[in-house]
Amino acid sequence: MTDLPPLPASSLRLRLDAEALAANWRTLDAMSGTARAGAAVKADGYGLGAARVAALLAKAGCQDFFVAHWSEVPDVLRHVPSSRIAVLHGPMSAQEAEFAIQAGVRPVLNSLDQVRRWLGSGGGTCHLMVDTGMNRLGLAMADLGDALLDKLDIDICMSHLASADEDVNQNEEQLGRFAQVRAAVRARRYSLANSAGIALGSAYHADLTRPGLALYGGIARPELAGRIVPVAQPEAAVLQIRALEPGEKVGYNALFTADRPMRAGILAIGYADGYLRCWSGKGRFALGGREVPVLGRVSMDLTIVDLTEMPECREGDWLSAIYDLPQASATSGLSQYELLTLLGRRFSRQIGF
Repeated sequence: MTDLPPLPASSLRLRLDAEALAANWRTLDAMSGTARAGAAVKADGYGLGAARVAALLAKAGCQDFFVAHWSEVPDVLRHVPSSRIAVLHGPMSAQEAEFAIQAGVRPVLNSLDQVRRWLGSGGGTCHLMVDTGMNRLGLAMADLGDALLDKLDIDICMSHLASADEDVNQNEEQLGRFAQVRAAVRARRYSLANSAGIALGSAYHADLTRPGLALYGGIARPELAGRIVPVAQPEAAVLQIRALEPGEKVGYNALFTADRPMRAGILAIGYADGYLRCWSGKGRFALGGREVPVLGRVSMDLTIVDLTEMPECREGDWLSAIYDLPQASATSGLSQYELLTLLGRRFSRQIGF
């Protein structure tokens, strides 16, 4: 096969504000009090590019990084010492345990089966997850007295808050159970709080906090508003501009009909890029501080906007999606997490504005 020439630049950009990311980590680290803030960089750095995110956070001072899958290790390992990378899903096979040993990364053990597998592999330093009420991953509270745990060299013993973004009794219940965990499990460090958990106060901070969403501009609790700043900005190029006459219909299923002469811009973004159909008739884009609405239904690769009041916009210009995470979540019905992690591979991920 003949080698391809260099690819043209993408008509989609996802801009990452490096200083905003670093500032958010510093804010969360300060809010963690005597604890240190780590960073969840799973899901490709919450959609922003794990390698870039890890490099920037390490430069800002972050030392502990969390991924979910073994396949996520290589991108982070390019910028972070292996012993500082934790794999949350733990070793499900001897091959995965061997990978952890050879790569030098730390598995998070979630069950007695995983404990046995790790010890049987020759193991070494590891982390341990204990379920304190989420009923997701983690060792059962009833297993805390098992003698196998005494054979582990545990760096971080952790649990995860289920409802820290709400003021509910479950938070205090989990905090109480975590105190039992700390009394029963010998480890160098203990960790409970995610982004929202940091905002719950010092009782939840332990030795290490594990923010994710807030690093990337998400507001997990009201206490973070005004302190956490936006990090990501999706942008799309205008591929074509069309003149619409009154009565002409727009997009799939003709959800919009022009009621006057209009100017429509066709943007290179669609639901395949994570800009889902829920934005149909609701989304907005901006150019030079001026906003324009989405017309009709978002399709797989394209979104149509009303450029009638923006005569200066031309084909090839870039429009920015209105994507402030809390506001966008309220408008679209998507969670702030989904808004970030759904952003697809076709975006050119760039640092700076």
